Amino acid sequence: MRAVITVVGADAVGILAKVSAVCYETNCNIVDVTQKVLQDYFTMVMIVEIDGCNVPFAALSDRLSELGESLGLSIHTMHEDIFRSMHRI
Repeated sequence: MRAVITVVGADAVGILAKVSAVCYETNCNIVDVTQKVLQDYFTMVMIVEIDGCNVPFAALSDRLSELGESLGLSIHTMHEDIFRSMHRI
Protein backbone atom coordinates (compact mmCIF):
# COMPACT_ATOMS: atom_id res chain seq x y z
CA MET A 1 0.00 0.00 0.00
CA ARG A 2 1.19 3.51 -0.73
CA ALA A 3 0.47 7.00 0.51
CA VAL A 4 0.75 10.44 -1.05
CA ILE A 5 2.42 13.19 0.98
CA THR A 6 2.05 16.78 -0.18
CA VAL A 7 4.02 19.71 1.19
CA VAL A 8 3.40 23.40 0.43
CA GLY A 9 4.81 26.50 2.07
CA ALA A 10 7.54 29.09 2.18
CA ASP A 11 10.86 27.75 0.94
CA ALA A 12 13.53 26.99 3.53
CA VAL A 13 16.62 24.83 3.82
CA GLY A 14 16.03 21.22 4.88
CA ILE A 15 12.34 20.66 4.18
CA LEU A 16 12.93 17.55 2.07
CA ALA A 17 15.44 16.23 4.62
CA LYS A 18 13.02 16.68 7.54
CA VAL A 19 10.09 15.00 5.78
CA SER A 20 12.39 12.20 4.62
CA ALA A 21 13.64 11.76 8.20
CA VAL A 22 10.07 11.09 9.39
CA CYS A 23 9.69 8.53 6.61
CA TYR A 24 12.94 6.87 7.68
CA GLU A 25 12.01 6.84 11.37
CA THR A 26 8.64 5.25 10.62
CA ASN A 27 10.05 2.77 8.07
CA CYS A 28 8.16 4.23 5.10
CA ASN A 29 9.98 3.68 1.81
CA ILE A 30 10.09 6.71 -0.50
CA VAL A 31 9.41 5.48 -4.04
CA ASP A 32 9.02 8.79 -5.85
CA VAL A 33 9.38 12.46 -5.08
CA THR A 34 9.00 15.64 -7.05
CA GLN A 35 9.69 19.09 -5.70
CA LYS A 36 9.75 22.56 -7.09
CA VAL A 37 10.32 26.05 -5.79
CA LEU A 38 7.83 28.42 -7.41
CA GLN A 39 9.13 31.90 -6.68
CA ASP A 40 9.39 31.72 -2.85
CA TYR A 41 7.03 28.74 -2.40
CA PHE A 42 8.22 25.17 -1.87
CA THR A 43 5.99 22.42 -3.28
CA MET A 44 6.55 18.68 -3.03
CA VAL A 45 4.65 15.49 -3.75
CA MET A 46 6.08 12.28 -2.34
CA ILE A 47 4.86 8.71 -2.86
CA VAL A 48 5.79 6.33 -0.04
CA GLU A 49 5.22 2.63 0.55
CA ILE A 50 3.57 2.19 3.94
CA ASP A 51 3.36 -1.61 4.14
CA GLY A 52 6.34 -1.70 6.50
CA CYS A 53 5.38 1.41 8.47
CA ASN A 54 6.06 0.86 12.18
CA VAL A 55 3.28 3.22 13.35
CA PRO A 56 -0.43 3.33 12.46
CA PHE A 57 -1.27 5.42 9.39
CA ALA A 58 -3.09 8.02 11.51
CA ALA A 59 0.03 8.44 13.66
CA LEU A 60 2.19 8.94 10.56
CA SER A 61 -0.23 11.52 9.22
CA ASP A 62 -0.37 13.34 12.57
CA ARG A 63 3.41 13.33 12.89
CA LEU A 64 3.86 14.85 9.44
CA SER A 65 1.12 17.43 10.10
CA GLU A 66 2.84 18.42 13.35
CA LEU A 67 6.14 18.73 11.50
CA GLY A 68 4.43 20.99 8.99
CA GLU A 69 2.99 23.19 11.73
CA SER A 70 6.40 23.53 13.37
CA LEU A 71 7.93 24.60 10.03
CA GLY A 72 5.05 26.81 8.88
CA LEU A 73 4.14 24.37 6.09
CA SER A 74 1.02 22.53 5.04
CA ILE A 75 1.75 18.78 5.00
CA HIS A 76 -1.05 16.38 4.08
CA THR A 77 -0.85 12.58 3.97
CA MET A 78 -3.47 10.35 2.40
CA HIS A 79 -3.81 6.77 1.24
CA GLU A 80 -3.14 6.42 -2.47
CA ASP A 81 -6.60 4.86 -3.00
CA ILE A 82 -8.30 7.93 -1.54
CA PHE A 83 -6.06 10.23 -3.58
CA ARG A 84 -6.95 8.36 -6.79
CA SER A 85 -10.66 8.41 -5.96
CA MET A 86 -10.61 12.16 -5.33
CA HIS A 87 -8.93 12.85 -8.68
CA ARG A 88 -10.93 10.45 -10.84
CA ILE A 89 -12.93 12.12 -13.59
